[in-house]
Parts: sequence; C-alpha cells; structure tokens
Amino acid sequence: MLHILISYNISHWFNLKNKNIIKSNFKIKKFEPEKYSKNKFQPFPKAKIKIKEEVVPIGFRVSSSEKIKKQIEPKNWNKLLKDKNIKILDAGCGTGLVGIELKKHNYLNIDGMDLSKKLLDLVPHGYYQNLDQVDLNKPIKLKNDTYDAILCVGTFTFGHVKPHALDEFIRISKNKALISFTINEGIYEEYGFDKKIEQLKKNKLWNVKEFFKSDYIASKDVNAWLCLAEVTK
Repeated sequence: MLHILISYNISHWFNLKNKNIIKSNFKIKKFEPEKYSKNKFQPFPKAKIKIKEEVVPIGFRVSSSEKIKKQIEPKNWNKLLKDKNIKILDAGCGTGLVGIELKKHNYLNIDGMDLSKKLLDLVPHGYYQNLDQVDLNKPIKLKNDTYDAILCVGTFTFGHVKPHALDEFIRISKNKALISFTINEGIYEEYGFDKKIEQLKKNKLWNVKEFFKSDYIASKDVNAWLCLAEVTK
C-alpha cells in the first residue's frame, strides 16, 4: 500500500476542519501538517503530496512510468562520470552557464551549441572546445557516437526545441553515454515529450535512470521534469 504524506509549507493555515477534509478526500488515517518534504528539488510554495520517494504538487497526476524509487541528487550525478576527459555536449548552451559549472568539476572537453549567435558571443572564453550555431530542431551535422554525455538545460520549453531532438541526441551519443535534460512542465504532454520518452524506452534506445519534477523558475512557480537517461543502443 502506498504511503501518502501530505505536507504544507505554512502549517497554521490548516485547522481541524481542513484536516478532516483532507483525510476524507485522500483516505488518510493520520495527518501531520507539521511535517515538511525534505526533497530539496521540490520547493513548491503550495501543498505537496509524497508518493514513495517522489514529491509532486497536489492535483498533478503522475503515471507509474514517471515514478522513481531511488533518487540521485543532481549534484551527485557528476560522480557517475569519473573520467574527466570525456567528451560532453552542452545542447542549447546559451551564454555558457552549464560549461562554467562543468569546469568547476574539472570537465574540460566540452562543446556547446545554440541557435542564437548573440548568446554564443556572450560565452566566456576557456570553457568550451567548440561553439557552434545549431538549430536543434534540425538534424545535427555530426557523426554517430560522438559524445560521452549530453546536457540540455532550459532548452525544452515553449516555442523552442521539440521532442524529436532526443533522437538526434541518442544518435550522436556513444553507447552507455548519459543524457540529462529538463522539460518545462507546461510542454511535457502538449509537445509530446511523454510519448517520446516512452517510445525511446520501448525501442530500447535508452534506460531512464532518474525522472522527477524539479524547481525551474522559482520566482514564477514554474517547474520542470528533470531526466537522466543512459543510452543503450
């Protein structure tokens, strides 16, 4: 039986009447509003529901394929890549913020791609081996099996790159390469990312190692799905 814990950011909002309503609607025997979610990647300023190891806002439906049992904190993902000389692609690199963070962890063999030349011109020197103006909605002019890891942060959002880019990411990745990316929650189903992720799993092109909702634009209460997958072609 699923263990369900309802927690609220401001516990004094809830009196006995509210507790009884929540107990009735969710069939919860014990309700403790003073308990808060410990998940650092779910800082929602509203009610949360915790199912197993996952935290999502109340009212957001999560399918069984989207639930995870064990969560590796993103700050520890770099431990999965012990070789600091691996070849990494920062897809949709913008002004190079990801490259700057990667260099802090001593990853130096990084390429960057972005559609905007204006943003590429703002990337500081010394963080990327190559910077190219590329439309990620089109086929990427690179050979198969080029990269050991691909990062795509803030690019899968409204009016930007579509799900078919994931096919290209897999093509230019080596077997066992890691692909990490964010998807703005507003386009996850609307653009078909949910179906694409499942399709790639069914075709055994990758193994999704981590998948959960994370804070995205905290000031606007916008969240994103965060995915880490291992290529298995």
